[in-house]
Amino acid sequence: RTIDILTVKFGVEILKLIEGRVSTEVDAALSYDTDATIAKAKELLALYQTYGIEQDRILIKIAATWQGIQAAKALEAEGIHCNLTLLFGLPQAQACAEAGVTLISPFVGRILDWYKKAEKVEHYPIDKDPGVLSVKQIYHFYKQNCIKTEIMGASFRSIEQVLGLAGCDLLTIAPNLLAELQQDQREVVTQLSDDHAQAHCQHTIAALSKADFTEQLQHDLMASQLLQSGIDGFIKAREQLSTLLRQSFGLDAEIQP
Repeated sequence: RTIDILTVKFGVEILKLIEGRVSTEVDAALSYDTDATIAKAKELLALYQTYGIEQDRILIKIAATWQGIQAAKALEAEGIHCNLTLLFGLPQAQACAEAGVTLISPFVGRILDWYKKAEKVEHYPIDKDPGVLSVKQIYHFYKQNCIKTEIMGASFRSIEQVLGLAGCDLLTIAPNLLAELQQDQREVVTQLSDDHAQAHCQHTIAALSKADFTEQLQHDLMASQLLQSGIDGFIKAREQLSTLLRQSFGLDAEIQP
């Protein structure tokens, strides 16, 4: 509960400085529990309301497991906007589209890291960068099917990756890369545009069942490994925060909250 309150207070302070939205993450330990994710999302929104923040300014951030996507589908049906994170491939993106989520965050850099290690490659040219190519594939799929879900490229390792996705709906870029971009003198060339896609888009996509989703995810070693390791990483970070908070309050770290 303390972590939830702290998280929301950070969100409140950010919203004092910006006109847009802030993402607030559901405990990653709930990533495979649809009902618990829905309940936690509503708890977080209720906390925001105590600070006078309306839910339109909040994106509930949920890991893109099948259970998480179904939770997002239920929340979106109630007008609660969701950001599906730890997204590494088209099956996850397709399920998110069918669920009608507001925004997805495909991870560019983590995909690159995985392929560099798996294929023992030190460098990929940007036109062959697996993370950039993954986001481009999702972008084209969404635009060609008139999907309104926003795509926010995330987890960048270089400004070349950022520039390689110029034109994407949204990008979340670390301060050090923003500083590099500010100093870069190259002309920014649009890499993604929905003008042509929207003019030729289809208005229906095939439904993706849980069995299809699971099978496709399991057959993509990169996506399945990164999804689980990402969830594990978020859980570990939350546990570390819990320990720090208990120490700051002078509590025994062994006592369960």
